[in-house]
Amino acid sequence: MGQGRLPARRGLGCCILVLLLLLGGSGSPGTPPPPRGPWAEEQGAVAEGEPWGRARYEAVKKHLGAVGALSKHYWRYVACKVWQEGCEEEEKEQEERQSSPIPSWGFPLVGQDYLEILSAWYCSFGKCCETGDCRIINNITGLEADLSGQLHGQHLAKEVVVRVLQGFLQSPRPRKALVLSFHGWSGTGKNFVARLVASHLYRDGLKSECVRVFVSLLHFPHHNYVDSYKAQLQRQISETLRRCRQALFIFDEAEKLHSGLLDAIRPFMAHHDSKGQAEPQRSIFLFLSNLGGNTINEVALDFWRAGRAREEISMELLEQRLRLELQEAAESSYAHSHLLRENLIDVVVPFLPLEYHHVKLCARDAFLARGLPYTEATLDQVAQMMVFVPKEEKLFSAQGCKSVPQRINYFLP
Repeated sequence: MGQGRLPARRGLGCCILVLLLLLGGSGSPGTPPPPRGPWAEEQGAVAEGEPWGRARYEAVKKHLGAVGALSKHYWRYVACKVWQEGCEEEEKEQEERQSSPIPSWGFPLVGQDYLEILSAWYCSFGKCCETGDCRIINNITGLEADLSGQLHGQHLAKEVVVRVLQGFLQSPRPRKALVLSFHGWSGTGKNFVARLVASHLYRDGLKSECVRVFVSLLHFPHHNYVDSYKAQLQRQISETLRRCRQALFIFDEAEKLHSGLLDAIRPFMAHHDSKGQAEPQRSIFLFLSNLGGNTINEVALDFWRAGRAREEISMELLEQRLRLELQEAAESSYAHSHLLRENLIDVVVPFLPLEYHHVKLCARDAFLARGLPYTEATLDQVAQMMVFVPKEEKLFSAQGCKSVPQRINYFLP
């Protein structure tokens, strides 16, 4: 998602300045050899090992002069396209080059897209891109498309995640971090959505240095070391925010997060004033928890028993009941729920239990991801291997789609 034309122009300008130095006309050591131009035939062949004579000197001088002229053309073109300066001179020069019968190193010969191609190539290694940082891509359109095509049975999560992220990223100066709390049974898509968010906001997805993932039992397993964990967590969050003006923090198994660690996290999610900052600091926190799954499932089951479609379940209904349960859980030391009372969690996102046909869709995706053939009968066989609850209705997959990729191994040739 673009952040406006001005940052884009600055980013392009940054790339072009470096490219001009690379293309440059000084002939200094380290300058890459320019492309073979129309003057090559005039230089004449020089035998290997022959001393540099007057003819060779003149050829090189002419060669470097042409490269310098090319750099000059580039600079005029950039000044016109990026800063809208000197456009009349650029247009006049373009007309002269086009009307001349003699080939020249103008844009008609090289191609005006050459500049954009080189800029994109250089920016892939640096930090001058449309967002101002090549690590950040903010592809909300792609996120929406992938959620629509790959996330099954979660109409609420699809709508809420896209809408909230888009609003946050478009805000010129957010007053606080964006905090989302994902709730639902295991295998309903919480981790899947978190991965999609990372991959569409950052070029390297979960591997980006702007993304940090914390799993409660993996990173903070011993309560005796909470003070040490707090110091480490604060340092890691601070370092990530220092490196990246937009950072993503994912806390998996949030229901197992020790209450003492909230002291390390809370300051980074609180309201702040960004008026004095040249660039607004954006941070996104995702908490993933199985807590609240039973409440969500009860609502879904009630709708099914009443003959109503699950798509009729509203965000207002589920979020209200879910918040009540989570706040009650705070009394039993569920640390994450204290954030609700302090209004630090912006949106509670419910993930509905998955039904039989959703499991079949997950199986289809698993076959396609591995390039394996499948039939409707095969998809049915995979779905039938799963456990469904409640005991009477057998409506919801007890593990969602979590073990589906492993199940298809039974059908490999």
